[in-house]
Amino acid sequence: MTIHYEFLQPEHFARFVELANRVHGDNYIDLATLETYAQRSVKNHINASIVALDEERMVGFRLTFAAGQWPFDKWCSVDKWPVAADDMCYFKVIAVDPEYQGSGVGGELLKRSIEQAKQQGAKAGLAHVWEESPGNNAVGYFRACGGELVARHPGRWLVNVIEDGYVCPICESGCDCVAAEMVIPFAAD
Repeated sequence: MTIHYEFLQPEHFARFVELANRVHGDNYIDLATLETYAQRSVKNHINASIVALDEERMVGFRLTFAAGQWPFDKWCSVDKWPVAADDMCYFKVIAVDPEYQGSGVGGELLKRSIEQAKQQGAKAGLAHVWEESPGNNAVGYFRACGGELVARHPGRWLVNVIEDGYVCPICESGCDCVAAEMVIPFAAD
């Protein structure tokens, strides 16, 4: 297995959408949405979104919005963040192919994304982490990477079920999954 990492580019989009929907559930993301999201990743000509490839096979990705380039919503506890809102990047989503989970791909994607976000000027990164991931591994992983819990948000993804036709891989109807709002403060270089 020889994994190489690249910045997210349009030639990756179809493979990104396929992997995201396979890992996170049907209708998680479509090409039009990804095109918009990818634009939020670039600031000062620096791209904070990274893909992991094994030859041409996409085995993972980390989609990160640059600080100041993503909308806050009711699931964002801005008053509890350790940095100003304009200094917070957003770790929108990660996916690692199940065959590659546990191989270090996720950690490497996060590390590289943080490096890019810091170059863009971010001082911390926020994620809404899926508590219902198998064994709650997502929260444990994010905590091991320095993530600190800010708030818990039950039903965070229900709006995606209703408005986008998202099919949660855990819930039989709707989605009652909890999003753990977590922040990773970045160490100054």
